[in-house]
Amino acid sequence: MATTTYETRHDIQDRAILVSLITDEIKRGGSDPEHSLDELVSLAETAGVEVLSAITQNRETPDSRWFIGKGKVEELRAAAEELGATTAIFDQELSGAQVRNLEEALDLKIIDRTQLILDIFAGRAKTREGIIQVELAQLSYLLPRLVGHGKNLSRLGGGIGTRGPGETKLETDRRHIRDRISDLKRQLEEVVRHRKLHRERRKKSGVTQVALVGYTNAGKSTLLRELTAADVYVENQLFATLDPTSRNWELPSGKEVVLTDTVGFIQNLPHDLVAAFRATLEEVNEADLILHVIDSSSPMREEQITVVGDILTQLGAGDKPQLMVYNKKDLCSSDCRELLAGGKEALLISAYDKEDLDRLSNAVQDKLIGDTKSFAIPAERGDLIALAYRCGEVLHQEAEEDLVRLTVQLNKHEFEVSGYKLEPFTSMDELRSEG
Repeated sequence: MATTTYETRHDIQDRAILVSLITDEIKRGGSDPEHSLDELVSLAETAGVEVLSAITQNRETPDSRWFIGKGKVEELRAAAEELGATTAIFDQELSGAQVRNLEEALDLKIIDRTQLILDIFAGRAKTREGIIQVELAQLSYLLPRLVGHGKNLSRLGGGIGTRGPGETKLETDRRHIRDRISDLKRQLEEVVRHRKLHRERRKKSGVTQVALVGYTNAGKSTLLRELTAADVYVENQLFATLDPTSRNWELPSGKEVVLTDTVGFIQNLPHDLVAAFRATLEEVNEADLILHVIDSSSPMREEQITVVGDILTQLGAGDKPQLMVYNKKDLCSSDCRELLAGGKEALLISAYDKEDLDRLSNAVQDKLIGDTKSFAIPAERGDLIALAYRCGEVLHQEAEEDLVRLTVQLNKHEFEVSGYKLEPFTSMDELRSEG
């Protein structure tokens, strides 16, 4: 079967009008449509789009044909002609039929929020793993929508919505796309297998792992760079980090841990994207401690905390030990101090303040490292000796008759979830009484 190649002209900058529909369901859900639209502006600018204007409409439910009402379609068409827009970007997800109808009515390229996020990811993916994950998410998104997106996939298309599979691989034949999805899933399974092997090796070697998670643009990459002197890309824009980066981080005690930066989260993060990036995000599941980084200067910080918490739960990491790190205190108003109220484990810092970074390092050390305890274990109980090594750093080991005496600096989390009752023993009589 011949493959159609689509020429992409990235020198063309999209000129867009943003569209937001505020339904009764959105109002009941408690989300802030104005903030979501502001976020869409940032997403569009990150994708290299010139934002010309924004149009909103209040309706009980979306229109099945055009998503927005017929009158609003006419208003959008007039605004596009007046401003010279080439694209309309919708803040909600559209069906393929709605995309086709809007394209016919407006003679514009139609993009929704999900496709815009996927496009940004496609532009940022650099590693083979990242490229596979993004293409898989894009194809999974486009497969049920092949009835629409005609203008987006034209040979003369360019700009947002045409990166990745839209450039060289995408055909309107569903069987071809399904075959490609199956192939990508097989490649991703191989990535998962390799990652699992790496994680198992790290576990066996007793490496402690700390993961940076948070809303996009909260300052995770800046923290990684400042804490580890890592040469990582840092920019004040959404999704500056896509591929995870891990670096060794030396705590004040001299103990080294692995600190991993992860992709930022965002509200309404496409389901296909979360599914495709599960292999990468599984690093969070393997972490001994999660540093939840929050932009303390954001007026929507509480909502962003909720979004991150929901996605962590979706990934199965909701009950992991966490330390909340309110970053960007230098940009925060005077009420920032109130963030630490309520007894929750949290720090208010600036990633550029050395004293704050020292406080963070000590707090992480306190969370990870438990007391130093001495154990006397029967020499034949290799399982308990191995457990001691898994539960912390063995500082001293000494053989004495049929005993092995160990001094261990415990990893709190590993010790608590080990499933064994490993207590400090002082004599063989105690050992025998414990069975």
